Amino acid sequence: MTDEDRLLAGRYRLTRQLGRGGMGTVWLAEDTLLGRRVAVKKLHVAPHQDDEERTRLYERTRREARSAARISHPGVIVVHDVVEEEGRPCIVMEYVPSRSLGDVVREDGPLAPGDVARSGRAMASALRAAHAAGVLHRDVKPANVLLSEDGERTVLTDFGIAAASGTTTLTRTGEFVGSINYAAPERMQGGESSPASDVWGLGATLYEAVEGVAPFRRSSWVETAYATASEPPRPMERAGVLGELIEGLLAKDVAERLTLEQAEEWLAGAAGTVALPSQAPWREPVRAAAAAAHRPAAAAAPSG
Repeated sequence: MTDEDRLLAGRYRLTRQLGRGGMGTVWLAEDTLLGRRVAVKKLHVAPHQDDEERTRLYERTRREARSAARISHPGVIVVHDVVEEEGRPCIVMEYVPSRSLGDVVREDGPLAPGDVARSGRAMASALRAAHAAGVLHRDVKPANVLLSEDGERTVLTDFGIAAASGTTTLTRTGEFVGSINYAAPERMQGGESSPASDVWGLGATLYEAVEGVAPFRRSSWVETAYATASEPPRPMERAGVLGELIEGLLAKDVAERLTLEQAEEWLAGAAGTVALPSQAPWREPVRAAAAAAHRPAAAAAPSG
């Protein structure tokens, strides 16, 4: 029997492949118990991987499910179940008829600024909910953003390398996890992930959504890393209303980078507009608050 029509855990019947990535394949499946469609993520395990690598991969998959399950938000994929298949964990998730933002940009071209603003606002809200639950996504990129077919939802998915508070790392010394085109400069330089790193990923994702290409992509890993750390993003030609916001999200200094709260406020004001007003009421308060939001608590004036 091929994977198609395979029954997992005596309950989930695989029907067709939805997508394939580096770590796994996502299938559309029927939940035969509840009579509903679900998405099932099955791991890829290479023959050359040793037992330690496989154990780490399996635990990363279980952690992905736990991380997503901690977050209750319409902009985060819902995890229903984790089942074992041939000793490997498989994640059972809600099925959202959709295309990834990456596929939309590649197949249809860049989105209009107003559309990007609406999706970006949902992404910022979803990331805020994740951070409030103690979860860092660490791989925010167009491929991990789903745009529903009905246009009603923007959903953040694939928490495969998420980091939850109170857990140990699953990476080896010197190993970089994530997608180089959307990774923050502090991560390139060996620093720890933080909420600000997800903010950078949001900025790089919005940039690609509206411009059609990642802001620092070069022909090699080394050149991309250097550009991310040392060069400004390519000048934006289509961003319009979103240009200054994206620049704020892609500030190389974490202390100068906008926060998700500020991004969400900005995007709420930008959604549906055609051009940036010269005196947008939501613009200056957002920009003026950026440094204060990142200021260490110890620097604040004592109360009373």
